[in-house]
Amino acid sequence: MAWLKVGTPPVFQSKLLCLSLLYLFTTLPLSIYVSLSQSQSNQCLFRSQSPLKQSDELFSYPSSYGEHKHALPSFRSDCTTPIRFSEYGEVLEEMRDAYKNLSMRNQNSPDLRYEIRKADSFSGNYSFEIRKSFFNYSSAKEVPCGFLKELPIKPEDKLEMERCNGLVVISAIFNDHDKVRQPRGLGHKTLHSVCFFMFIDNSTRKSLISHQIIPDNPDQTYKIGAWRIVSLPTEKLPYENPAMNGVIFKYIIDRLFPNSHFSLWVDAKLQLTVDPLLLVHSLLVKTGADMALSKHPFNLHTMEEAVATVRWRKWGDVEGIRVQMDSYCKSGLEPWSPNKLPYETDVPDTALIIRRHNIPSRLFSCLMFNELEAFNPRDQLAFAFVRDFMNPKIKINMFETEVFEHIAIEYRHNLKQPIVNGDGNNSKLNATDKTFIKMCSLKKMEGHSCDRYLSKMWGESTE
Repeated sequence: MAWLKVGTPPVFQSKLLCLSLLYLFTTLPLSIYVSLSQSQSNQCLFRSQSPLKQSDELFSYPSSYGEHKHALPSFRSDCTTPIRFSEYGEVLEEMRDAYKNLSMRNQNSPDLRYEIRKADSFSGNYSFEIRKSFFNYSSAKEVPCGFLKELPIKPEDKLEMERCNGLVVISAIFNDHDKVRQPRGLGHKTLHSVCFFMFIDNSTRKSLISHQIIPDNPDQTYKIGAWRIVSLPTEKLPYENPAMNGVIFKYIIDRLFPNSHFSLWVDAKLQLTVDPLLLVHSLLVKTGADMALSKHPFNLHTMEEAVATVRWRKWGDVEGIRVQMDSYCKSGLEPWSPNKLPYETDVPDTALIIRRHNIPSRLFSCLMFNELEAFNPRDQLAFAFVRDFMNPKIKINMFETEVFEHIAIEYRHNLKQPIVNGDGNNSKLNATDKTFIKMCSLKKMEGHSCDRYLSKMWGESTE
């Protein structure tokens, strides 16, 4: 009986080949998973535009510029409500038609009337009761909306701002707090049809000069990539607080750009990754909204945001926040509930705001600015109060957080250490940690005006 000797096939006698096969079969599933994840992450946006080529950089920065600004982008792989973009060429034509129609309509219809006078303060320092009286708009009323003192904008910059008669993209950097970031994904005609304005102060200007990004010539007008830079002397700005000066350019945009029909505010911590024309068309024009901005990724109720503001030391005047919440609770502010639908939250992310410059949007912006000037520049605290009580009502498209994270990259600032609980625990508060919330929001309140609000928020109310 003959025995057949079976040896190892030559193909498996090579150790290198065996290791290569092992590597292939272990990494193949991982690469397939990553590929699928990446395809899912793009399901938030459906677009077919032709962006600038990757090699067409808008501006080349020196390596030292912004090296202390830490990039911490965050992305979500899923998307429950994706947005669809029309063809870039179609959007260009539709937006041009929209500008013409709005120009004709504005000529034949009444506009929001602003209070125009001279004062020692930028916005009049009105009391809370007087500010509330402007929430019900009448064409017979003049609405206070800042500019009771003149902003130190050079005539040539003012002229250029008045020439912007379509869509304007605005950002601001004060106290050298951020880096000038160039938008990405722009269509081939966007730079010729959209205005990009960046407002800076002395501190930011000095930093740009030191990195040789702009020349040391205060009389010269200059651009950095897409952005036209408007330099403002710090000593002539209305507020000592840089954040409050930034609020002027964030909210009362239509007064700065009186002939523009749409605007897109971009916090300097953001980098746009989608053409602004596509954003305005998809998130505002097609939805018929007056304004569009993202939901907050975590907080639902205004009081939650107030506590987070104190806990993470985003604003140092805790007593001022307490007074603000007290005023809103006394005036009827409610926690979020299904009664507020279609709005699914009371807290937005205001890093990116898209506006149609009509009466509801302008009124909302003026009322918001007045609240921020009176209390603090943390605009998420005043948002629901203004939205819920203003009349005429504003239609806001509050889109999902994952959409926001696909249309912009956020370079988050380093947060200070949070204020800790009494037991020394600084972990995230849960819903039952009422002691800390009351310490932040109800301490010294007369009559505890927000007790009813908190009871409803915690589900303890019997109403």
